[in-house]
Amino acid sequence: MAGDIISVIRQSAPSLSPSEQRVAMALLADVEFAIHASNAELARSARVSEPTVTRFSRSVGCRGVRDLKVRLAQAMAVGRIYVELPPHVGTDLARPALWRSVFQEIRRAIAAAEEGLRKEDIERAAEAISRCSKLAAFGVGGGSTLAAMEVQNRFFRLGIAVSHTSDPSLMRMIAATLGEGDVVVAISTTGAASEVIEAAAIAKRYGALIVAITRPQSRLASIADIALGLHVPEAPDALKPTASRYALLAAIDLLAASTAYCKPLEAQTRMRRIKYELLKGTDGNSNGPLGD
Repeated sequence: MAGDIISVIRQSAPSLSPSEQRVAMALLADVEFAIHASNAELARSARVSEPTVTRFSRSVGCRGVRDLKVRLAQAMAVGRIYVELPPHVGTDLARPALWRSVFQEIRRAIAAAEEGLRKEDIERAAEAISRCSKLAAFGVGGGSTLAAMEVQNRFFRLGIAVSHTSDPSLMRMIAATLGEGDVVVAISTTGAASEVIEAAAIAKRYGALIVAITRPQSRLASIADIALGLHVPEAPDALKPTASRYALLAAIDLLAASTAYCKPLEAQTRMRRIKYELLKGTDGNSNGPLGD
């Protein structure tokens, strides 16, 4: 598949002729219309001749108008939110609306986690982790990588031998060393990350228990021994970071707290020792968080 044609059009626009620039503006203003319109309709919307539309197509690297439409359709396949800017961008209304919506989506993501996670699944996973020999966390991409790191950050302080990685080759290597008594926390918001699925399958083949934090009924959920189901619909604004990572963090916090409650004295002892050592290098305030 060729590169993103919308980016090509935007980057090429300054070097195009004035009439071709009008075609570019018309296409970018309504990509969906451009995909389905006839050559004559495109020409009318841009106030140019039909041959100008053909010349424009070739100027942006397409073989002709038909090829241009195919590539526009391919670009739209990623979703409208990655092509069209949201309402109010660049206006005085944008900032307060943006601030409200960011916090609203975070709250919705956490509420989705609270509603979707089942108590019995969390308890089974926590019990298994509390007794495991080794815990490995796998995640790739953006939010899932961050979440895998957070698994290590939350569980080492409970006295659990835990590691995380987002490197696909290293995931497979670590998975191959695991066995009975070990646990993998496999994380994917879509449940379709092939690298995580493959590593989890390897670990399961050697006897490790797989806990997946993922979308219900996904490929990853289907191979997990315990699936902690999360589904946070993507917000219709590509300019804002996805809030799904807050749902992942909430699930990990719940899992970590539940694991600590499975081994309370050991967990408390480990955290007390951490706190004791950290206070040596601070002002002695014991009311701060464990680990800054």
